[in-house]
Amino acid sequence: MIRIGLRDARAHFSRFVMSIIAIALGVSFVVGSFCFREMMNDQVDQMMGSNTDHDVYVRGTDEKKDDDTDSSSSSMKTYNDIDDTLVDDIKDVKGVKTAEIVYSVSGSLVLVKQDGNAVSTMGSPTMGIGLAKGTWRSAHLTEGRWATNRNEVALHSYAAETSGLKVGDTTKLVYPSGPEDVTVVGVFDTDVSQAGAIILGLAPDVAKDLYQQQTGEIGRTQYIGVYGSGNKGQPLTNDQQRALADRINKALPAGSKATAITGDQLRDEYSQSIKDMLGFIQPLILIFAVIALFVGSFIIANTFSMIVRESMRGYALLRSVGASPMQVFSTVIIQALLLGLVGSAAGIGLGWGMVRLIVFGMARMGTPLSGAGNPSPTDMLVGLLVGVTVTFIGAALPARRAAMAPPIQAMNETVNPEKPVRPRAVTGTIMVVLGVAAWLFCWRIATVDGEPTSVGFLNALADRYGTGWPLGIGAGLIVIGVIVLAPALVRPAGVVLGFLPSLVFRVTGRLAVRNLSRQKRRTANTAAALFVGVAIVSCLSVVAASAKASVAGIVDTGLKSDFAVSSAASGRIPDAAVDAVKQVDGVKSVSTSRMLMNVKYDGKRISGTSFAEQPSLFTDVFAPVTMSGDANKALRDGELVVGETIAKDRGWQVGDTVTMTGERVSVDEEATAKAQADWQAQTQAKVTALQQEAQKLAASGDAAGAQAKAAEAQQAVTDAQNVDPSTLIRTKSETTRATVKVGAIISNSIYRTMVLMNDETAEKLADQQTMFTIQLFIAAKKGTDTEALRKRLVKAVKPYYVLSVLDREDYKSTMSSMVDQILIILYALLALSIVIAIFGIVNTLALSVSERTKEIGLLRAIGTSRAQVRGMLAIEAAIISVFGTLLGLVTGVGAGVVIRAVYGGNGLEVLSIPWDQLGVFLVLSIVVGLLASVQPAGRALRKPVLDAVASE
Repeated sequence: MIRIGLRDARAHFSRFVMSIIAIALGVSFVVGSFCFREMMNDQVDQMMGSNTDHDVYVRGTDEKKDDDTDSSSSSMKTYNDIDDTLVDDIKDVKGVKTAEIVYSVSGSLVLVKQDGNAVSTMGSPTMGIGLAKGTWRSAHLTEGRWATNRNEVALHSYAAETSGLKVGDTTKLVYPSGPEDVTVVGVFDTDVSQAGAIILGLAPDVAKDLYQQQTGEIGRTQYIGVYGSGNKGQPLTNDQQRALADRINKALPAGSKATAITGDQLRDEYSQSIKDMLGFIQPLILIFAVIALFVGSFIIANTFSMIVRESMRGYALLRSVGASPMQVFSTVIIQALLLGLVGSAAGIGLGWGMVRLIVFGMARMGTPLSGAGNPSPTDMLVGLLVGVTVTFIGAALPARRAAMAPPIQAMNETVNPEKPVRPRAVTGTIMVVLGVAAWLFCWRIATVDGEPTSVGFLNALADRYGTGWPLGIGAGLIVIGVIVLAPALVRPAGVVLGFLPSLVFRVTGRLAVRNLSRQKRRTANTAAALFVGVAIVSCLSVVAASAKASVAGIVDTGLKSDFAVSSAASGRIPDAAVDAVKQVDGVKSVSTSRMLMNVKYDGKRISGTSFAEQPSLFTDVFAPVTMSGDANKALRDGELVVGETIAKDRGWQVGDTVTMTGERVSVDEEATAKAQADWQAQTQAKVTALQQEAQKLAASGDAAGAQAKAAEAQQAVTDAQNVDPSTLIRTKSETTRATVKVGAIISNSIYRTMVLMNDETAEKLADQQTMFTIQLFIAAKKGTDTEALRKRLVKAVKPYYVLSVLDREDYKSTMSSMVDQILIILYALLALSIVIAIFGIVNTLALSVSERTKEIGLLRAIGTSRAQVRGMLAIEAAIISVFGTLLGLVTGVGAGVVIRAVYGGNGLEVLSIPWDQLGVFLVLSIVVGLLASVQPAGRALRKPVLDAVASE
């Protein structure tokens, strides 16, 4: 039976081609997702091994808990900051080569290229690190030297290449305070690729100042890095790291709240955190795999259904000579396994090629990766199992049909008429109705205040799980229900969709409609290939169009200001730029939005953001949609203006009193005085000891030794005079507190998850330098020429390189561009669906042509022209394609409407159905059908008429 199965597979191999392609596509995405994940993980491990390469790290002992927040936290644990003077204690430990704090800042610096434009990358940050000789073991100067002051910078080789700068060039570096001239004094490289990050080597004291400005903390740090001397300049082994960490822990002062850990431990923690953050990439790729394999299973089922039908007499003959049903079943399954193996092998190679193509594309876009991306044996085994399993599932039902058909009946040429589709119609209708009911329930949960239904059990589920579960269950029921119901829809759909072709092409149109109705299941399965992809894409298109329309609605109906200024440098706008904008002639008001970090309300953080705003916000920027209270008055009087979502979450009403707490770092005068006194005492003791040694040497007649010791004493005095005063400043973190009332609750979609307060209230909680300006809104004076004002504003912000002046249309376009980026993924899904659908339709028509060889031969014998045969098959393919597309459009648009309604409170206020895009999808489906019919039609016409008529 194995030989028979292999022989049949060889005989039918040409019919397996489309199925092999479908399996290969699905497996390629499975293997590609695993390869890409492993490559990214390897890239992260490489970068962590290079970028956090100290042998030991000293950090805080107390983990910062997030139990006091309403929002989810990162998987990376954070600990209390430690005193930077611990460096002195660590340096004296046996086995310590260097101990220092490497200060770095990210997102607040922008490098200007040689051509005068800002350096921009595809999402990778610009990072400034305080570097000197020995600071970073994995960084190696290839040219020049390290920076020593604010007006110098050393560039990572990739930054130098991207900016077109070399040693000796002068350019601009945009600091948080504004742009300054800097000279490139060095170029350095690192042991591994930095994935497109722009790394700037700053003078250590400059990086320290920037870090302190950004965090508002002086004399405190998260980590102290330690290089050990125990391995001849090479990185310490894990055992050596543990031994050094133990010695450091013994030397750390009691009460320092600090502990030493191995570098390997910190690298593992950082790597795992980043891998968790990148975890969404693999599921995203696997979505494509699921679609490809799901649709491919229909193609496989169609292929084997056709092969089984054609081979039924042969299987009946096997049964009549003693073959058991299981043996007949195995002959079909052997073919399926062979098909799965071939398709999976092709898919593994295609998946590897896909990853290499992604790496090439990312390198061209400025994000070079060096992680290993070759499939592992496990990846290949998973791909092989997936491909074979899907093929087995697709072939199982036809194989069972071949095995269970009675031999006598199977030998009859007219055997096995298609089963009635009424049971499937009933089952599918019930599933669709239940799915629609689930969507209605989901809509009720999202839009109705109070209990959504009169059923206590359902209300309890709604209260506990929210809207996600009925939305997902409804979608699953409707999609599967439509697939089950589709065969019952083939005949009425053929009548409707075939009306025009039958009217225009009376013979070929009617024949095409009749042919489709003869095999309803096959037609429906083929249409399902396009249905799934179109449903997903049309659903997300409705959501994306609604998001863009909602943004446009916010700007058109709510935005009062004439211009907005935004920054490409992590959204931060320098204070000097704000002052420059305020001085522009024709500006009536400038409203700054400053973000507050780590503010708690009644001891808990909100699931949103806190902002400091000016009273001009609601008069000159956005008109408040007030639910209760007076937003204008509240902001002027120092009260809170709370977004609707936050107010509901916390149960706040206008008039409620809220206690806000924050953190402010201030100079600890007493500790600073003590540190200065201790330093002076230590210096004096050192100088005195050296002077006494000099006197003893002089008394013993060693004039040269006495002179050397006297020089050491003088150098100690000079060092003391030149010490950086900031190293002797001690800080303390104090909890700030302010008790304020809720003055207004607003429902503007842009502010629903925000708490707004005026500057005076905000400054009771946070330092000026820790409140980042992320947006400016500018109102023009009455009668001002806005175009001329725009030119003046552009001129005012030009020196800051990263600032953009946006009018109302630009503002809408910028917000909408975020949605457009998502559409790229949607179109990729659509393209995948179309490719597989073409294979499915070609496969179905090819099998249908093979089944109707005699019929087509008779049509040609009685005078049907070659063009009419081509037309008949083209109409069949077009109807299948349009049928699947219409099912997908109806289902997808329905899902999009429900999602828009459910998330209307999160900004999707306007429903917009992109009829033009949906129309393009429909036209595209006709083109797909016509293209799919070319190969089967050519195959049908290549066979001579007499041979076709005589075929069995």
